[in-house]
Amino acid sequence: MPKEATVDNSNFSIKNLTKGKPPRLPFARIKAEILGKKYNLSLVFAGNALTERLNTTYRGKHKPTNVLSFPLSKTSGEIFVNLKQAKKEARKFGEGYRNFVGLLFIHGLLHLKDMRHGIKMEQAEKRLRKRFLI
Repeated sequence: MPKEATVDNSNFSIKNLTKGKPPRLPFARIKAEILGKKYNLSLVFAGNALTERLNTTYRGKHKPTNVLSFPLSKTSGEIFVNLKQAKKEARKFGEGYRNFVGLLFIHGLLHLKDMRHGIKMEQAEKRLRKRFLI
């Protein structure tokens, strides 16, 4: 069982439930830019088993996934990023691990802001990646 690591910064907490090491990224700054400083967010780095269980329960898809976002209220939510999937998919798409985890985090945040897949989301992701150098 991996040792649980937690970072809590008032309205933003990060929990690592994996053996893997998340990349160093300005997660709090990115979160504040997209959702605002007052939004309560929990970011959880999870493995295949947990993301598959959540993906099955909430989306009816019986496989692990790279990122899941759950709005809990208008001012709070939770994002799960699967580091193992991120590493695998980063290679597949020719991305660096750090940048791909950053993209997944941004993607999850935009979903919490009620953004749907499509050209607007892609443009927002591109702009934010450029702004945060990821």
